[in-house]
Amino acid sequence: MTLSTRPLSYCSNVHPGLTVAEVEAGLDRFTLPVQTQIGRPLAAGLWLAEPVIRELHTSPDAIPKFADGLRERKLSCYTLNAFPYGNFHSERVKENVYLPDWSQPERLDYTVGCANVLSAILPENAEGSISTVPLGFKEFEYKDDFPNLAVNQLIELAKAFNDLHEQTGRLIRLAIEPEPFCLLETTDETVEFFEQLRTVAADRNLLELVNRHLGVCYDVCHQAVEFEDIAASIAKLAEHDIRIVKVHITCAIDIPKPGENPDAVAALERFVEPRYLHQTMGRRPNSEIVQVVDLNADFVQSPPSEFADAEAWRVHYHVPVNAESVGPLGTTRHVLPTALAAVNRLSYAPDLEVETYTWDVLPGEQPDLVAGLSAELDATEGLLAEIR
Repeated sequence: MTLSTRPLSYCSNVHPGLTVAEVEAGLDRFTLPVQTQIGRPLAAGLWLAEPVIRELHTSPDAIPKFADGLRERKLSCYTLNAFPYGNFHSERVKENVYLPDWSQPERLDYTVGCANVLSAILPENAEGSISTVPLGFKEFEYKDDFPNLAVNQLIELAKAFNDLHEQTGRLIRLAIEPEPFCLLETTDETVEFFEQLRTVAADRNLLELVNRHLGVCYDVCHQAVEFEDIAASIAKLAEHDIRIVKVHITCAIDIPKPGENPDAVAALERFVEPRYLHQTMGRRPNSEIVQVVDLNADFVQSPPSEFADAEAWRVHYHVPVNAESVGPLGTTRHVLPTALAAVNRLSYAPDLEVETYTWDVLPGEQPDLVAGLSAELDATEGLLAEIR
């Protein structure tokens, strides 16, 4: 039993970056000062959008130059976030973050491009991980053959990752990230899909490749928002030999007994914002889970009847992972020790990454980002030290 001993990372999707220069500016403006403030090595958990990946492939020396820049900054990189394909900081992201989906060749091409870059910037003898969209979004309409198209593309990806491993010696794994309202959102749906994927792979004599290169990114707040038993969820993935390639250490908004907490419900309206999707769930006294696709003012001012008697509401709104509360609102931070202890019981060590991308849409006065990220990383190191 072990937790990763690699330097902890935070995901750079918190910074805008649609060019290589913008990505490097984010490293200089935020990542390096955070490393100085925490006083220990920090890994760069890079989000490299499709335009950045395309730019890095325009000349033979672009990727080596980028890798040299990381080394000069004394930053390692083990993992990429390839979930957001385009501009994650546009005025409205919402459901567009799930495009292209895994039936579309653009998603496959982008992810292979990410792997080419990661293989060049990985430290010597290190394995790498890339997180990605959970196939697609349930609110979109799909053709009947969507599951087959997605399975075929993921198998092609596993073959490409295997070829890259043979060519470079660098082993890279894809981490499919279940999320509320996505085609893979619950642990049960994830297990069912991997069974389908493996059946097809076995028929093609490619099961070994799929098992080696494809797994999941376990975002703690996503499954907490679903009101899943986190320890049981992680154990079920292990039982079905689905590798947790990467763990996103995250917290969501939690409102116990909202019917008795009008101050918290009123405060929730300040978190309604136009950029990101904030899927909202309620757990009723009979354990039924009710859902709305996005937090909005109408919901807060006049909650749907099925939410009125809920025991708790949870909102997919990433809040700082060191926060037990945000004003009168609770958070799911209390779930993190359980999640990390369950990860520690695995026979391998997934990559660990703090992913709070919502700093610049948090209500109120904007906090100092370097100080905020540093506090998150220090608090997370404290949790890890208690478990190790």
